[in-house]
This record gives sequence, C-alpha cells and structure tokens, in this order.
Amino acid sequence: MSLYQLVYRKAYNLPVELVHKVIWEMKRLNWDWTGASEQSLNELNVLDEFFLEAYESSAIYKEKMKKYHDQSIEKREFASKWTGPFLNTKVFPHGAIELENKEGTRFTFNGQRIKIYLGHSESVHEVIEAYHIKSE
Repeated sequence: MSLYQLVYRKAYNLPVELVHKVIWEMKRLNWDWTGASEQSLNELNVLDEFFLEAYESSAIYKEKMKKYHDQSIEKREFASKWTGPFLNTKVFPHGAIELENKEGTRFTFNGQRIKIYLGHSESVHEVIEAYHIKSE
C-alpha cells in the first residue's frame, strides 16, 4: 500500500513510462518485491497496534480523570425556588415578570415560560371564566 493510498484512501495510477522506469530501477538495485511488501505490511501492523494502544490508554486516562473529578465534587441538596403558587407582582415592558412566593421572596423571570395556575377547578366553565377574567 502506497503512502498516497494511505492518505487519500484511493489508488494512484502512475503513467506507464514511470512504472516501467521504476521496475527497471528496482531490478537494477536488486530489490526484493516480496521482502519490501512484507516489511511495509509489518510496519503498518506495528502502526495499527500503536494506534490501538494509544486509544486504549486514552480511554483509561479519561476514566481515571472522571473518577478523580467526581471525588472532588461535593454532594449537595439543591432547593428549588419553584415550589408552590406564586403571585405576579410586576410586569416589565420587555416581557419579564416579577414573581413572589409565600415567604415573600421576589425574583424576575421570563414571562413566556410561565403557565397560568388556576387552582383546583370543579368544571371546565370555571376554568374558562377564570382565564377570561385574568386576561382582561
């Protein structure tokens, strides 16, 4: 396999004159075609083994580093600020809304992501009436 074939993954056909010259030069130098081809195959196998070993060692390194970093992360409990109903205290002109929870803490949020909470409605008519009242 030629270097061109390794790089571009397709065969490169030399003009007939060059091939003929190469064959005569090989005969002149008494090079062994089978020996050269076996040597190049052996070198390719060694290179392939090197790539596989590098891949395996990089996977092991990645696994060890993940384990090391996971050990340094503290386990914490995160409290969500999204518990319970909220009161809409202020609407900003750019679409943001200021919300207030039961404890009285206020925070600003994107108004497009907020869903209307109507409580526990008994019938569909109550939901529709409540929605029309809030939208007016």
